[in-house]
Amino acid sequence: MDLGQLRYFTKIVEHRSFTKAAVDCSVSQPALSQQISKLEKELGQPLFERQGRSIRLTSAGQWLHLKALQIIQLADDTKRQITDDGENGRIFISAIPTVAPYLLPAVLKHAAEMLPKAEFEVSEDSTEDLLKRCGNGDVDVGIMALPTTAKGLTIEPLFNEEMLVALSADNPLCESSELAMSDLVDQPFFRLRDVSGLGQSIDAWGGGDDSGRLLLGRIEQLTMIQLLVAQDQGVSCVPEMASAIDLDRRIVYRRLDPQRPSRTVAICFNPQRYQSQLATKFIATVKAFCSADSFSPRNLISPAG
Repeated sequence: MDLGQLRYFTKIVEHRSFTKAAVDCSVSQPALSQQISKLEKELGQPLFERQGRSIRLTSAGQWLHLKALQIIQLADDTKRQITDDGENGRIFISAIPTVAPYLLPAVLKHAAEMLPKAEFEVSEDSTEDLLKRCGNGDVDVGIMALPTTAKGLTIEPLFNEEMLVALSADNPLCESSELAMSDLVDQPFFRLRDVSGLGQSIDAWGGGDDSGRLLLGRIEQLTMIQLLVAQDQGVSCVPEMASAIDLDRRIVYRRLDPQRPSRTVAICFNPQRYQSQLATKFIATVKAFCSADSFSPRNLISPAG
């Protein structure tokens, strides 16, 4: 029993005709009938009851039809996922939590338009885990923030984005169009726990624990920080792409002057492992998307910005 015989068999069932099935399969009817006869001989029982020009499945044929459809679908899915034709297959992507929810939806929407037959599997990981998984081949592509290094990986910058001060709309500091770190000294300050390098970077810009600010601990999710800021419980620094979340206009974002702190978002992959044509195309698609003149970190979620 081979896959070709099963395909012929299911087509006969679909068309309820050997003649129409032969045309659909682009073979002669005698050749198709011969394959079905071989299949019936191998199984030791008939699959069809032939009554004049009409045919119907035997009980054995009904059972085989159910299994044949599953086998053909599994075989087609497997071929599609592993065939390196640059069109079909699955791409495994990992991104750090301070990038994934903001950048990936826009990137994947664009990639789906450019690579309509591809499938994408996405995960969020800390920078350390992302680099490890990319290195051992668990993921094809990683997206994180610099600075970072990893032996054996290719790391290429995608774009820079500013870090903005997030304030409640009720905070008097909103009256200023730009702020300095010194303006935040007396403000309760929320910091991100250092799972992606962002918390450490903010400490470097603001002077760390000795800056004089009232620190309110480290939080793992940017959205949690934004919710606390929206309730006027403190302030924080967030990436520009996170400012696209409106929260009913309860948060105001201001630039920091003169530092203008920023971070660089980068893409990484392992050139020492086999890189499919599809993964190569995806990497090129992401780089082109992030370098386009119309690209803006602030407009990733809300084009109205």
